[in-house]
Amino acid sequence: MKHMHLNKASGPENRGENPRRLLQQLYIGGFAALLLLTLLSAAAPVADTTEPLVLRAEPLAFTPTEFYIASVVDERQDRKAVAYLFPLPAAPAAPLGKALPVDLQGGGLAAIRDFMQQSLPQNKKLRPVVVRLKECLVSETAGAKAGRVDGHVVVAMAFEYERDGQLIPLVEYKGGARYDRPASQHGVVEPALRRSLADALLYLNTWMDREASTNEKLAKALKVSFRDHALNLEDDSVFYSPERPLAWTDFQGASSKPSTFAASVFPSFAYEGQPEVIDGVIHLDLVMKVYVLKSSSWVKAPARNAYGLNHEQRHFDIVKLVAERFKKKLTPERLTLEDFNSIIQYEYIESFREMNRLQEQYDNETRHGLDEAAQASWNKRIDEELRAFRIK
Repeated sequence: MKHMHLNKASGPENRGENPRRLLQQLYIGGFAALLLLTLLSAAAPVADTTEPLVLRAEPLAFTPTEFYIASVVDERQDRKAVAYLFPLPAAPAAPLGKALPVDLQGGGLAAIRDFMQQSLPQNKKLRPVVVRLKECLVSETAGAKAGRVDGHVVVAMAFEYERDGQLIPLVEYKGGARYDRPASQHGVVEPALRRSLADALLYLNTWMDREASTNEKLAKALKVSFRDHALNLEDDSVFYSPERPLAWTDFQGASSKPSTFAASVFPSFAYEGQPEVIDGVIHLDLVMKVYVLKSSSWVKAPARNAYGLNHEQRHFDIVKLVAERFKKKLTPERLTLEDFNSIIQYEYIESFREMNRLQEQYDNETRHGLDEAAQASWNKRIDEELRAFRIK
């Protein structure tokens, strides 16, 4: 069996080679390797380009009195970095190379959220605002002068008011900054980004201070009031008033086709009004209009008597009662700040249907006034409800 002895190497003398020649080869090869390593080291940039930027929170120059930052939502298209920066060169005359992605320490979203919430007081008694971060990016290009770098910061946000579990869009912002730096220094990048974020918050604060007392989106409460339009001018409309019942002279229309009825009246109701925000409260003053159109109402000569006029007046009274019930539905508890207008419109449509249904029921049960007992019953019912609303 053959054995290998580790302590007995196959040296050059065993191969019959010249020792001096071998030493020369080893020296030349080592020098070449050392020279190559030196050249590679000189061409490599400083390896600090992967270090994240540290976004520093600082008290801002203003204190919000209308809002606080409740949360920040990241909606950036590029979320892997907030900056693309040229790496620091190893030598002043070295080329800039390629801009590399650099993020914020702790991650872009977390760092920006912490900056906003730590730089501004968090007074939870104020309006909670949600920030939607649309864009936050620092990009660099080679400067006009050798050894200089131009930077461009872009910040875009949308602000929303979180009220009663709903998000109400308020205002959007887009801004930024530009800077010029030596290629050998990154120190200006973070202050430029920090200033751009602070400017966005300053814009929001200015907008909130200006809009808080008059903008419907920022309202904190709702007050509803009603007025009845009762002014009767010499026009086609007769507006409901207890002091001014219908008269046969109000029936100025003509039957458009042959009819078995002795008279016809066309009452209806509507509302109008514009909300006004005063000191953060929506004041909704609604003007109610219960009316009869003269040109749509007609009467035949044999029916011009008190009994017939009473029957037509009760049609008018029914519309007034429906309008009063409609007003009772529009309470601050029923109307929300977000949807008060749509709720009012819905209740109006429902009340309009109720009006038509009651008018049809009234005519059917009284047989258009021919049933005197049924007419007397409806007279009593209507009068009692009018008194309940303090109309009669």
